[in-house]
Amino acid sequence: MRSLTRNEWTFLAVVAVYSFIPAILSLVRIPELLGAPPIVPPNPRAVIDPVPIILHILASSVFCLAGAVQFLPSLRRDRPALHRGLGRVVVTTGSISALTGLWMTVFYVFPDALQGPLLYWARVVLSVAMVCSIVWAVIAIRSRNVAAHRAAMLRAYAIGQGASTQTAFFIAGMALFSAEPLGFSRDVLMVAAWVTNLVIAEAIIRRATPSRPTRVADTQRRGPFLHR
Repeated sequence: MRSLTRNEWTFLAVVAVYSFIPAILSLVRIPELLGAPPIVPPNPRAVIDPVPIILHILASSVFCLAGAVQFLPSLRRDRPALHRGLGRVVVTTGSISALTGLWMTVFYVFPDALQGPLLYWARVVLSVAMVCSIVWAVIAIRSRNVAAHRAAMLRAYAIGQGASTQTAFFIAGMALFSAEPLGFSRDVLMVAAWVTNLVIAEAIIRRATPSRPTRVADTQRRGPFLHR
């Protein structure tokens, strides 16, 4: 990691801070799920079926932080073995995060104030889309299509980082209106956060897309995310 540039260290610091609040708020709930006294207000769904929540919290935290490292050009160029190893971790934790999120959406009972039809279907569609993006990323890199691989992983990462953008939107909303958004307003805010992430991801992808597909042979110095 000594070879990282100042811009890359800045990028990692920004992502860590951006991911910090939702990750910490989630991680402090794990002791409660394991039987300790609650630190934050209790969640009835967590008490009834804690395993998916624990898996989702841990997998999402690792995915967001390790995923950011995977986008560093210096790591891909100078430490390809580390890049491939972290890639397997990111693929695994990202898939667990998406699948547990889908499980909780479908099988947990949420009050209408916390999840209406709009948010329900957005969570279902985006969870499936995240898994499909990760699977396609693996297929692409095994076909040595680096550009398609990176684009797919960036889309998956944009979905996985939804909680961070949602937290930022909620803080801004509460500062403006002095109240927590609930009901349809909450649904719109949550979905808007995912849309924002995906729009940014697509802008980055379009900016980086070469005139022809980038393949491993064209980018040997940078190294792939995953390898056969």
